[in-house]
Amino acid sequence: MKNVLLLLFSMISISSLVAQNAMIKGTVTDDTGMPMIGANVVLDDTDYGAVTDIDGAYELSAPAGTYDLLVTYIGFADSKRSITLQPGQSMTLDIEMVSGTYFDEVVVSASKRPEKITESPATIQTIFARQIQEYAGNPAELLARQKGIDYFRAGIAGPAFNIRGFNSNFNSKNLQVTDGRFASLIATGLPLGALDPVIKEDIERVEVILGPNSTLYGPNAHNGLMNTITKDPRTSEGTILAFNPGVSGDGEAYYSARIRHAQVLSDKFAFKAFGEYTSANEFNYADSVFINRDGVGGAEGYEEYDLDESVEFARVGGALYFSPTDDVDIIYNTGYSNSTFLSPTNVGRNQIKDWKINFHQLKLTSKNWFAQVGFTSSKTDSTYAIDERTKQYYRLLDAGLSEAEASGPLSYGSGALFVDDSKRWNAELQYNNTFGALGLIAGVQYQKDMANSKGTYLLDGGVDGDGIDVSQTGVYAHLTYELNGGWRAIAAARADNHEIYDFNFVPKMGLLKVGDLGTWRFTYGQGIAAPTILNMYGNLFSGLILGNAEGFTLIDGSMVEKQTVEKIQTFELGWRGRTADSKLYVDANAYYNISEDFLSPVTVVGVTTHRGDTPISEVQSGFGAFGGLVATYINFGKVNTYGFDIGTTYYINDKWSSSFNYSYFDYSVDEDNMDNDFNNDGVVNFLDILVNSPNHKFNVGLNYSDTKWFGTLFGRWVQSYDYFSSFQIASQSHPGLTYRGVPIVENARSADTFNYGPLGGFFTVDATLGYRVSDQLQISAAATNLFNQALREFTATAPTKGLYTIEFRVSL
Repeated sequence: MKNVLLLLFSMISISSLVAQNAMIKGTVTDDTGMPMIGANVVLDDTDYGAVTDIDGAYELSAPAGTYDLLVTYIGFADSKRSITLQPGQSMTLDIEMVSGTYFDEVVVSASKRPEKITESPATIQTIFARQIQEYAGNPAELLARQKGIDYFRAGIAGPAFNIRGFNSNFNSKNLQVTDGRFASLIATGLPLGALDPVIKEDIERVEVILGPNSTLYGPNAHNGLMNTITKDPRTSEGTILAFNPGVSGDGEAYYSARIRHAQVLSDKFAFKAFGEYTSANEFNYADSVFINRDGVGGAEGYEEYDLDESVEFARVGGALYFSPTDDVDIIYNTGYSNSTFLSPTNVGRNQIKDWKINFHQLKLTSKNWFAQVGFTSSKTDSTYAIDERTKQYYRLLDAGLSEAEASGPLSYGSGALFVDDSKRWNAELQYNNTFGALGLIAGVQYQKDMANSKGTYLLDGGVDGDGIDVSQTGVYAHLTYELNGGWRAIAAARADNHEIYDFNFVPKMGLLKVGDLGTWRFTYGQGIAAPTILNMYGNLFSGLILGNAEGFTLIDGSMVEKQTVEKIQTFELGWRGRTADSKLYVDANAYYNISEDFLSPVTVVGVTTHRGDTPISEVQSGFGAFGGLVATYINFGKVNTYGFDIGTTYYINDKWSSSFNYSYFDYSVDEDNMDNDFNNDGVVNFLDILVNSPNHKFNVGLNYSDTKWFGTLFGRWVQSYDYFSSFQIASQSHPGLTYRGVPIVENARSADTFNYGPLGGFFTVDATLGYRVSDQLQISAAATNLFNQALREFTATAPTKGLYTIEFRVSL
């Protein structure tokens, strides 16, 4: 009887409490009246909240009292209003969100959780869906408008970027991530770039971190990180059709057609699917290949043989979203691409032919847990090095073969052909929670790379070999602690264990002061750049170039140590905020880096007797010709780099805004330390360090957007600078100095390549203009390099000319 009375009393008490609660409900829409799915609606500083459904509707219950109702959504300004709830009251409150300014942007890359960009503990640049939608060209071009980024156009197909120096024609120090998936080639570690199966209409935003972020993302988030986040079908329902006709500055046609469909099937299921086909011709240009055909006189220059300037991209993909409960999502992503284009390398250009990328990704997200597993495959059977094929073609002609014989399969016989049949498994488990003032993110990552070149460029056992398997595991933790007075402390660390280069520990720490108008931050972090499978197991040109996973013994008995990781330490001070009238937004940072144990370009180390414990004659297929002479990759040196970036955005009114970005970068090196003498000429100078970055660059923009018209006028200036990358050179004349044994002379041959002079040294203008005809139809145009200048932006590629496109975008 006692228990029955106790139960009855409890039920009455609970009913009484529920009766005293109030109900708040309503709809959240954007400034065009469209419902916003997945918006967060909370009573600030309480545990009461809700997420809007597919109709933008929300409903929550809370005790009587006075609260601040806060509505947040990425890319929109926060909406906050004070409400008073009476016991038993039912309140209807509809919210209209407006597009956010810079101060309202929310990012996830720096801490792997949503946070205002002003409070992020890293220098981070963002490109949002609306900017992408209003740009009629390749969205990668929008990277040029960010501060601190060395952006360059390596032809129509190859917009690319580098961060804070040490660029090269084979640069794997900037990590590319898409929806948490590492988007890099398996054997070379290069970012997928244009190979990634993502289309413009499916991109929600792009976040670029300047500086190392290895604690959360692992090796090769060394110079920086680009994270692409695609759209959730539940917040982007409908069908989009886009068509871009265009023309290059050479008069060559450009076409791109894309389609995306997203649909919510029920409160538990949603999906999206997309496809793209793009076709163009590369800028007209044939590089010089220098060949000594008679063996007596000097080498003569020949145009690249059988050059194919066609550019083709085909991409398809999609995702299925399943929400078994309100706070759990299970997501399956997949994508496929097939690409053909010209790609610059350290030894001329590669003819990328039908290179296929395919990925599958399964993710689970909940309030406190995140898990994912992914599989990526990379395959090509017909990609080749144009420089080597050209040389082999003329060798065969000189040996008496016919034109048909010399241009056939034998023309690939000296190592020009690259086959790739590589695969990668990734897995990650992450936990996040808040314990009072302490925020915690902790996780473990696993990666297994299975590289297979069928013996064409790796020591992987040949056509019937098993390939090369390399595994690594990392654990990480990121702590945030809220102190009094707006102060916030962060501490993070990562431990990695790699099958080849063993154990590495990477810490990060920082202090933030969050104020009403902005945030000061000071951070210290470390990063590592890991040797790629090509660096470790490469086998190019019959073994003349070999990977250095095991070290070498030279003929005099001395040792060449195996290559290990490159290390960087970064100190950074920054401020990000606004003026009191919310007109001017400023993002500024200054940094100082200490880099050591550089991953070198390929370099000749001398005549060897062993690779590891294996006689070189058993490794080097061309031993009879080379006699054990080997070029490989090593670690060397220590250098300090420093600089600052400042970006400003000024909102003239609700339609007009302007922007200005400036970056400075420089370095210092101990010229008395012979460990820095990479080329072993007895002198330490810029030819050893190869910074390959301008000291100064800036860009300026004027933007307009209203309900109908939008447009941008954008200018970019890059200071002239010298560039050296293995066989590639772009430099002014340096009397008395040599590079790879050849005097450095502008507009002259330099060993196996031609020195056309420094990169940069230009000011170029881009322009866009668009009109929203209706809610369904948008027409826009983009002019990249408006005045069709011939810009020297990279080596082993054509001078960049203009590209002019129109876009017809239909939304259903």
